This record gives sequence, C-alpha cells and structure tokens, in this order.
Amino acid sequence: MSNKQIIHSEKAPAAIGTYSQAVKVGGTVYISGQLPMLAETMEIVEGDFKAKARQCFENLKAIAEAAGGSLQDSVKINISMTDLSNFPMVNEVMAEYIQEPYPARAAVGVKELPKGAPVEIEAILALSSL
Repeated sequence: MSNKQIIHSEKAPAAIGTYSQAVKVGGTVYISGQLPMLAETMEIVEGDFKAKARQCFENLKAIAEAAGGSLQDSVKINISMTDLSNFPMVNEVMAEYIQEPYPARAAVGVKELPKGAPVEIEAILALSSL
C-alpha cells in the first residue's frame, strides 16, 4: 500500500508491541488502542478511573494532532473496559474531549487489558483535508 503513512507522537506512549501508534491512509487515520500510560514513564497514570480514561484521551489527542487532525475528526471510537460499571464515567470524560456531533462508538467489557489497565480506547479519524 503506497499511500500508507505511519504516525508517531513523542507525547503519547511508544508502542509496547508489534504495532504503530497510528496509520494514515489518505484522509483516514487509524489510531491504535491507547492505555492510560504516561509517555514519559510508560507506566499507568495514578488516580481513579476518570484519571485513567482522561489519560487515554490525552494519548489519542496527541496522536490525532501528530496526524494533522483532532479528536473532533473522530468517526469511530472503540472503548474496552474491565468493569462496565465505569460506563457513565467514560461518557463524562469523552464529552470533555469530543463535542457533538459524536462519532459512532462501541464500548465492550473485557476480562483484562495489557499492563493491568482498566480501560483502553482506540479511534478512527476522517480528516477533512487530504
């Protein structure tokens, strides 16, 4: 695929596996799932679930900006949580980062996530300028 561009931001955690932070193809950006990790330490951020969800969105925001967009360009968000009772809190945090019209979204409960994280969030962006 000749028009595939790898996106990387120093403001988000480095990949901890065989994947890129994001891949841009044309005007579409596919951002890998972001754990609530700090880029500087590669450790899970301290605090409650909201603090962890905010860190996921901060990481997504940094990568979106590195790709030339913003989280408002999101067309699809996927959220994985180890405890679905945190669903209302993830809604509150998401509304701090993305305003209406909201993207399509899935929220699923999972048994566990890498590094013992309680949440992981991924996004697909559609950039208006190609």
